Amino acid sequence: MVTVGALLCPATASAQRATSLAVLRGLVPVTTLGGTDAGRAALAANLTVTGAIQDGTSAQPTLLPFADQQQQALRDAFITDGNAYQLADGLGTSLGNAYQRLTSVTRDADGNEDFTNVSPSVANVIAFASNTTKADSNAGKYFFANATTDGKEPVSAEASSILRQAGGVTDVFGKAYARPAGSEGADAYGNSRPFQTEPHLVTYDGPDFFGAPSDSSSWLRGPAQDLVDSPSFPSGHTTYGYTESLVLALLVPDRYPEMMARAAEYGNDRIIIGAHFAMDVLGGRTLATYDMAHLLANTSQYVGVDRGGVRIDDFRQALAAARNDLSAALATACGNAVAACARDDQSRFSQPEANAVFVDTTQTYGLPSVFGQNAVDVGKVAPEAGYLLTAAYPYLSLDQANAILTQTLGPGGGFLDDGSSFGVYSRLDLHRAAQRAVEVAPR
Repeated sequence: MVTVGALLCPATASAQRATSLAVLRGLVPVTTLGGTDAGRAALAANLTVTGAIQDGTSAQPTLLPFADQQQQALRDAFITDGNAYQLADGLGTSLGNAYQRLTSVTRDADGNEDFTNVSPSVANVIAFASNTTKADSNAGKYFFANATTDGKEPVSAEASSILRQAGGVTDVFGKAYARPAGSEGADAYGNSRPFQTEPHLVTYDGPDFFGAPSDSSSWLRGPAQDLVDSPSFPSGHTTYGYTESLVLALLVPDRYPEMMARAAEYGNDRIIIGAHFAMDVLGGRTLATYDMAHLLANTSQYVGVDRGGVRIDDFRQALAAARNDLSAALATACGNAVAACARDDQSRFSQPEANAVFVDTTQTYGLPSVFGQNAVDVGKVAPEAGYLLTAAYPYLSLDQANAILTQTLGPGGGFLDDGSSFGVYSRLDLHRAAQRAVEVAPR
């Protein structure tokens, strides 16, 4: 059952929800990095890798020439979380254009923004998923900065025990990068961002999402967006990018791999503009895929609740209804079957090999291992993960999907891969997994 309500509302920072508590437990290994040699090496690499990507000296194979990718990052500083409008270019030339003709994002002279959607079913799936992951991401920002819900209000005793049991500390980035909370040039609450900690920062001008003159600094220090006292970990933009890219991938399975490349690009663009560290992006990606899998599994406390005025009791059923509506609308708008329109692509996502090379660079960002876990059977450790594939490719059983996820796992031992089920999500490579799922499709 889907109850129609307000499509999307800003999520408030909270460490009290059960889903948020699960995410905090999963992300808490970041707070222990300063206590070991391996952790300190990972923190040092995080600063170096982030800086090299931001200033273009890393030679990272981005989907666009670096100057053009900087411009894309400037446009991606805006979030169209009401309808995933900006992410729809991952659907390709034909379907992307069709989706964007079916939806809209507008801003009036007073700066008020509005959006439209394809249908109520699509709108509700997007809103429910986005409100779930956004709240969990927001809960993490202040929790990991100074163990509060909003910078000032202490978290619940249950949330506080997560940090205590892990033996972790708050403000790990501030402490590691000589910008402790409240010090000159630092975030007031903790976990200062790259534009506050990197030795130097490349800034540049260009049009924003709406085509108005803008510059990268205005999306860091204002007036477009003031992140000076907004803690860095995890990345909320990346959380949005992976959540709604996954929703579009599940709604249009013909473009699943490309939508995962779009999600990786959106997260990477946060590094390029100077807003986030590589670890922030990896944290946002991991929590988004973890939450999405649990939504698809209809896990208790993930469904059957109100998310910003939308209630969904069976997320997979709601997704199927939304897919039917969107498929019909896209076929009409692009003038052909969705599968045929999906193949009509002259965009930056039209080269599968280039997509794979780029996504590979974002899998771990080359950060050194912190933990030793390597051999993992996804079906045993995180069986619900398989729904991330079966919801798009119903010819797969859950066991087959989890086998594919296991076969395509990225490197182990990263800063979140501590042996927990949450840690497994930091290793998922949904781009390669979706490609493999397509390869084994019945002929």
